[in-house]
Amino acid sequence: MFILVGSNVGDRAALLERACASVGCVCGRVVAKSPIYESEPWGFEAEQWFLNQVVEIETELPPDDLMLRLLDIERDLGRDRTTLHEGYVSRTMDLDILYFGNQVIETEYVTAPHPRLHLRRFTLMPLCDLCPEMVHPRLKMTNAKLLQVCCDNGVVKKLNHEI
Repeated sequence: MFILVGSNVGDRAALLERACASVGCVCGRVVAKSPIYESEPWGFEAEQWFLNQVVEIETELPPDDLMLRLLDIERDLGRDRTTLHEGYVSRTMDLDILYFGNQVIETEYVTAPHPRLHLRRFTLMPLCDLCPEMVHPRLKMTNAKLLQVCCDNGVVKKLNHEI
């Protein structure tokens, strides 16, 4: 399973670290983490850019249970989903299931692969650090190929140092 972790509010690096630790405690075993990337907001304007990282986990949880635990982690880290917004907004924490193995899933809480995975450079770059040859089960292309053909021109920078 691959999860995208992102934050653009508060101490972004500390929030990513706390989120990854929480995922490891309540969702499953963290197998690998990509480098951290900084990217401009996608789909909206914000002063602070995002930090993003992809985490690979092993879990025994079914998809909906995993997503509900991820939503709990978001809430614990300050994410407020009670206010309705049109479009995207800044947030302390965002946890998205990118892939649930090679399964195609559509439930009340989970759509996997993530329906916008292939449209977002900030998702594909860290994903390619972990699994460039993994084939998207719907699009039948590797993550590396999806990144190569991605039309997103947003700025995404790999951080080679601690924030």
